[in-house]
This record gives sequence, C-alpha cells and structure tokens, in this order.
Amino acid sequence: MAIKGIKTKATENDNNNIFWTTMSDLMLGLAIIFITLFVFAMTGFTQQNIEQKKQQMEMSEQIAENLKKVDIDVEIDKVTGDIVISDLDLFELGSSKLSSKGKAYLNKFAPIYIDTIFSKKEYANNIENIIIQGHTDSHMYAGINNPDEQYMKNMTLSLERANSVATYIFTTNYNKEFGTDLKKKMVVEGKSFSEPILVNGKEDYAKSRRVELHLKAKSFDLAETLFSKGSN
Repeated sequence: MAIKGIKTKATENDNNNIFWTTMSDLMLGLAIIFITLFVFAMTGFTQQNIEQKKQQMEMSEQIAENLKKVDIDVEIDKVTGDIVISDLDLFELGSSKLSSKGKAYLNKFAPIYIDTIFSKKEYANNIENIIIQGHTDSHMYAGINNPDEQYMKNMTLSLERANSVATYIFTTNYNKEFGTDLKKKMVVEGKSFSEPILVNGKEDYAKSRRVELHLKAKSFDLAETLFSKGSN
C-alpha cells in the first residue's frame, strides 16, 4: 500500500510539472511574439515620424517661397510652418476690428497660405489643426486694478482678434474646394499676455501684440501602429 501511494504521488507531480512547463512555453512564446511585433511597430512608428517631418518641412519651405513671390514679409519657421504676424498690420491699437490695411494684407496672405497647405494630400493629411492664436502685450486697462481681471480682459481681446482673422480668411479668394477641410482643421485660441516677446530682458510691446498661425501635426497612435503591423 505504501509503495502504491508513492507511485500515485509521483504521477501527480509529473502531471503538475507538465502543466507548468506547457504554461511557461506558452508565456515565452507570447512574449517573443509581442517583442517581435513591438520592434516592427517601433520601426514603422519612427519611419512615420521621419516622413511626417520631411513633409512638414517641405510644406513650410513652399509656403515661405510662395509668400515671398508676392512680397509678403512674415516671420515663418521653415521647420514647423509657424507664422507670426504683427497686429500692427491687422488692427488698430486696443481693437479687434480688422483695419483696411489688415484686410488687404489677409486678402494677399490667406489664399497663398491655405492653398499651399492643401495643394498636396501629403501636406494636408499631416496636419491635424491650423491654429490661429491671438496675443496681446501686458499693458493694463485703465480703471482695472485686479490683475486677474486685467489678464482676462486681454484674453478676450486676444481671442476676438484671432477670431476676426479666422472669420475673414473664409471671405478671401482661396480655393473654395478646400473649404470643408479648412473648417475641420481651423482652431481659434486667445493667449492674452501669457507669452510676451522679451528683448534684452524687457517686453517689446509691439512684438508682443501679434497673431500667430500654428500647424499642429498629427500624432501617431503607437497601439494602432503595433496592431496594424501584427495583422499584416
């Protein structure tokens, strides 16, 4: 009886060992598959970012070149495509209403800017948002002593200026075939005086008063890249 009991116990241990060995092999196999997919995904993810950056730089250079052809002088980042326009070209001091000079400027600028962005699907597909951003200087409004109220007063002005620019862009002579996509991508922001322009440690009030146009590139979903690689 004793011998029989020992054999039974040994058999149970063998079965348990087989079970755990099988589970270990399964987990190891899954880990190898996951690591392989992850490496493939990261390689593709990196390549996507490189191609996206190349397309954005190409588009930015094209915008700068096209604007230069019609003698529009703007501050443009040829890597990101970000543009800075002094509000002195657009508004009267303290106002969000476009001046006649501002309208004339946008009539020349907007069609070139918009049409270049949408001239190639590769350009447009890389852009998630076209952000029109208003900025003010830190000058205070008379009769308002509360700093938070001053900030929000300037916030309202900066937002209204950005909105005036965005609204007028739709009236310019850009290619209306791009209108639907432009509406989907355009975003308006107000920044008040949160990002002043400093020169030698002091605010340059004229430069702080500005409108900026930012091109926000699409971000890639790593999980989506991972599983799309795994399904191929």
